[in-house]
Amino acid sequence: MKLHTLKAPAGNKSRKRVGRGQGSGMGEQSGRGHNGLKSRSGGKVNRGFEGGQMPLQRRVPKFGFKNPFRVSYQSLNLDKLAQYVESGKLGTSVTLDDLMIAGLLNKNEKIKLLGQGDCPKGLEIEVHAASASALKKVDEAGGTVTIV
Repeated sequence: MKLHTLKAPAGNKSRKRVGRGQGSGMGEQSGRGHNGLKSRSGGKVNRGFEGGQMPLQRRVPKFGFKNPFRVSYQSLNLDKLAQYVESGKLGTSVTLDDLMIAGLLNKNEKIKLLGQGDCPKGLEIEVHAASASALKKVDEAGGTVTIV
């Protein structure tokens, strides 16, 4: 082992020293290009800053109100439910898991039963919400609606 055969250990890389003369390869502008805000110390721009031009989020008109607590429901009409029961994809006792398996409901969605169409006889269904007309039609057909 001689001095000229020694190597630095792997992964031990020294940091880049900028602004230490032209001989270093990182002198003069120190890798920051020529003039401008980003070439100077402390030269940072805020997110959305467009060089003094009116930023997009201030140019675009704003109106209305978005309720962050709004609960949205996936609608399910009685006629569609009747089709699934007749085809055998659903039984007369329908839970939320059955609706998910049949493809009428996604995992994190809430479902609301609406009263369009006729209700199959003796239907027991579990939903998150139901309209008054749907409740009435299911009752008339001898079924029950359980609101979860």
